[in-house]
Amino acid sequence: MSAGPALPVLAVLVVALVTLVGGAGPVWLHLLAVGPALAATTDGPRGVLGVGLLAAALGVVLGVHYGVPSGELTAVLSALVAVTLASGLAGALRGRRERVLAAVRSVAEAAQHALLLPVPDVVGPFQVAVRYSAAAAEARIGGDLYALVPTPYGVRLIVGDVRGKGLPAVGTAALVLGVFREAAYDEPDLLTVVDRIERSLARNLGHDDFVTAVVAGHSEPGRLHLVNCGHAPPLLARASGAVTPVEPTRPAPPLGLRALTDETPTLQVLPFADGDQLLLYTDGVTEARDHGRAFYPLQDGLARHLTDEPARTLDALHDELLAHVGGRLHDDAALLLVRKPAPARVHRQLAGPGLLLGDQTV
Repeated sequence: MSAGPALPVLAVLVVALVTLVGGAGPVWLHLLAVGPALAATTDGPRGVLGVGLLAAALGVVLGVHYGVPSGELTAVLSALVAVTLASGLAGALRGRRERVLAAVRSVAEAAQHALLLPVPDVVGPFQVAVRYSAAAAEARIGGDLYALVPTPYGVRLIVGDVRGKGLPAVGTAALVLGVFREAAYDEPDLLTVVDRIERSLARNLGHDDFVTAVVAGHSEPGRLHLVNCGHAPPLLARASGAVTPVEPTRPAPPLGLRALTDETPTLQVLPFADGDQLLLYTDGVTEARDHGRAFYPLQDGLARHLTDEPARTLDALHDELLAHVGGRLHDDAALLLVRKPAPARVHRQLAGPGLLLGDQTV
């Protein structure tokens, strides 16, 4: 018997034992109702009924043993029956809530898989890894977004953070990702991709809503193109191990707020050689605090855990992040790491069976 169902039975037996050998006599009989009450928290109606029957049987035996008047014994048994029935109902309602919650989790997981498509380990010339954690543990989905797609104009990717939480944020994230995936295939210019996202958000968002994002593209060897729209600066890790933030050359407003300012996004060209890595992330990572209210030092963490395997690097970063906050994040957090390996290594990986590129296997 597991510890959960065993606890109510143990409580009944302890009350019976104290009543029998503790010298207090039948005054403890009313505490037999603790058993079915506890059972409601660990078991369903059948388990509650079983504990209630055990408590009633022991109550009758102890009542007869001590010569408890029939009227008083009837009152004790009536209380046990009432508590058992109420606890059985509570157990049934608890079970129903758990089933509903399980269904909600299942739907949320399906929504997350549809919204945040799995990213393969290799896309075009890059090794890639992603880690995502939603702050709402029961929902398992939040307002952070990412996507990485191969297009006729090279590999393109986005990492963003929707203002707010809950279903409205999820809806906005779905809108951004849908427009990005379509525009990334259609538009040769990365700034035009950003413009299409901006126009779509301007039509669909409220006045106080916005999305911070970094959009990147790789259309020529040895370079990455970046457009930063009010987002945290990516971290560039050189093959030498040096890690530096990629600050935007000119600040630009978040997506959805361009109409309120004269600033427009600019295209930033970043040298990106073999062995270099770029980490894009959301503020749920850098704003994660420990018990002393200290922020997680992402730049130092990346320098400590940097390896030639992006998946292993992000595993170490994610584990350290959770340890920093004590096991649970208070905001959604996304990490996307791309690495440009030497061409020989890419060819070896391409030679492996079943490489997944976007929605196709080659």
